[in-house]
Amino acid sequence: MTEDDSRNRIVAVISRTPFTIAFTLALLVIAAATGTLFTPASQQPWYPQVATGIPSFADGRWWTVVTSPFFVDHPLVLITLLPLVLGGLGWAEWRFGSLRTIGLFAAGHLVGVLGAAGILALLASTGWPWAVGLTTVYDVGPSCGALTALVFAIATLPAPWRLRARIAVGLWTGISVLYLGHLHDLEHAVSMAAALAVSGWLPAFRRRAGRPSQREWRLIALSLLIAIGAIQVLDLVVPYNGPLGANDPIASFTDVAIDVVVIALIANGIRQGYRLAWTIAIVLGVFNVVTAAVVLPLLPLLVEQGVLSAPSEVVGLVLAPALFWLGLVLLLVLARGAFRVRLRKSNRRLDAQALSRQQLIERLQHSGGGTISWMSTWEGNRRIASGEVGAIAYQSHSGVAIMLGDPIVPAGDTSAALADFARVTQQAGLIPCVFSAGEEAAAARPEGWRSVIVAEDTIVDLPGLAFTGKAWGAARTALNRAAREGVEFRMVRLADEPWNVLAQVRAISEQWTGDKGLPEMRFTLGTVDEALDPEVLVGIAVDGRGDLHGVTSWLPVYGPADPATGEPRIVGWTLDLMRRRDGGFGPVIEFLIAASAQHLSEQGYEFISLSGAPLVRPAEAEAGPVDQVLEQIGGLIEPLYGFKSLHRFKQKFNPRHESLYLLYRDEGDLPRIGIALTRAYLPDASLRDLVASAASAGKPA
Repeated sequence: MTEDDSRNRIVAVISRTPFTIAFTLALLVIAAATGTLFTPASQQPWYPQVATGIPSFADGRWWTVVTSPFFVDHPLVLITLLPLVLGGLGWAEWRFGSLRTIGLFAAGHLVGVLGAAGILALLASTGWPWAVGLTTVYDVGPSCGALTALVFAIATLPAPWRLRARIAVGLWTGISVLYLGHLHDLEHAVSMAAALAVSGWLPAFRRRAGRPSQREWRLIALSLLIAIGAIQVLDLVVPYNGPLGANDPIASFTDVAIDVVVIALIANGIRQGYRLAWTIAIVLGVFNVVTAAVVLPLLPLLVEQGVLSAPSEVVGLVLAPALFWLGLVLLLVLARGAFRVRLRKSNRRLDAQALSRQQLIERLQHSGGGTISWMSTWEGNRRIASGEVGAIAYQSHSGVAIMLGDPIVPAGDTSAALADFARVTQQAGLIPCVFSAGEEAAAARPEGWRSVIVAEDTIVDLPGLAFTGKAWGAARTALNRAAREGVEFRMVRLADEPWNVLAQVRAISEQWTGDKGLPEMRFTLGTVDEALDPEVLVGIAVDGRGDLHGVTSWLPVYGPADPATGEPRIVGWTLDLMRRRDGGFGPVIEFLIAASAQHLSEQGYEFISLSGAPLVRPAEAEAGPVDQVLEQIGGLIEPLYGFKSLHRFKQKFNPRHESLYLLYRDEGDLPRIGIALTRAYLPDASLRDLVASAASAGKPA
């Protein structure tokens, strides 16, 4: 980034967040001017004149609702509050503008302060000690307004980040008010509850309601489980006197340690939907609820015997965790369908009909497929049925199910196939994604899923193909030179060739692989074994002595079966294997591709695909955080396999381009998807191989 770019960004931030910047500066200037930057404001004699609370309102100091946001009661609070002010107000102002953000801030502050005062006035009349105690307390600070702005900004997030952020804010404020129970905790809870209700009611923020997905159930359960673990630690080390009672603290270290350790052990299992983790959480939750039900009636007896001075010493310790455990148990029972994943990987099977390779081929020949659909027949793929006549191929690596290309289904069934794939993979505890999906699949992706370009398919239309004009100069030169040097093109089935041809093909391929320092790549890149498939065409370049100079393999691309006869139709071919002999005919690959295109054009096929170079995106595509992750994966492999240079090479054949996409649920899945894709392409390479080879590839020649 240049200095001008940095300066422009700073100017943009200042111009779009003037209220946030001005308010933050006002906080700091007032703190410095009043001396509260280093000493607590609550110890100053003028503090009641600027602080809100029932005492101020009872004395008629209503102006404090205006003055209180500009002060904080302790210097440490200022340090912790600034991120909320900058983050909540800044984000909201960036999204909604200054005037709307000022309105949200003011409304949130008033609702939080006055709402909490009203609640305390009602509760104090019942004699509740906690409420009575807070009627004498003052408070200052802008946290209610900043929290309200933050909640409204969160409402603009896409799913599932909106739910995740709301859960985080809700748990934070809920635990604070129930356990710590300070006046500002109650004010936060009131302002947050109002902001959540209003942001969900306003048409601009309203989202279509529906039953949570399996993933959302697991997320909610995990969040509540982590909150309970935090509560257990609070019980052990933090004294409090909240609405649910007091804690001195007197919690048993052993009891808390057992709960926290068990929670730590099962948390990841809850996230992934394991049945065993679900069962353990249910048992632990029921145990805690039953324990509370037994202990609470005994509290008066313990007071009589002098063990406790008052029941309030432990009622919070017993009751509050029990309420959270009860909520978790009810949630787990309600969402039991999201926790069916078996612990042993060998027992995890997708809830779908498994297909043999031949069954998948039959469905492919019936429905047709995309340019990489024949790759679904390769070893290493798992195959399942989709509907009555459709099929899906996928690979499972590092807990991720990667669908290879578009689902093989009749036209119009793509959306249903993708939704079924997402459902059955999540039921098996896997993260679903689709790699190298076409435009139709990207448009039909499940609601809430994202898409990002990961490659460009390069397609040459064959009808009327003629290597004339300047644009075809490279292809024409290669064909003419081959004719002069006696290099002949043959289109064959490699499995039918004599052993000496096959031996040369293997030798050339092994030499190429050895130069890379890594095993041959897989997934969307075939090897000689795939080229031996009788359904695959192989173009070879042979000289007069019978020496092989290069080889290319072509995978069939099936269109929908003939509607009249039901006969399968091959409409095009996709380039896969490309190998050349060192020291042989120079432009052999150009020659083989041009001669293959000429041959297939004469046979009446519609197109050839030169295939998309993996993890190579068009230069004009928008680059965001997701693209940066993919760039890092591609950058690891690029020095070894030269995908970018390969993509540039294919432009010699004047192809048209069609984008290929990665479809995924959300950005939280990307780290695992990145690992899974690396493993899919290099299943036999160790981490040491990758690091060593990348380092050697980066050295100057």
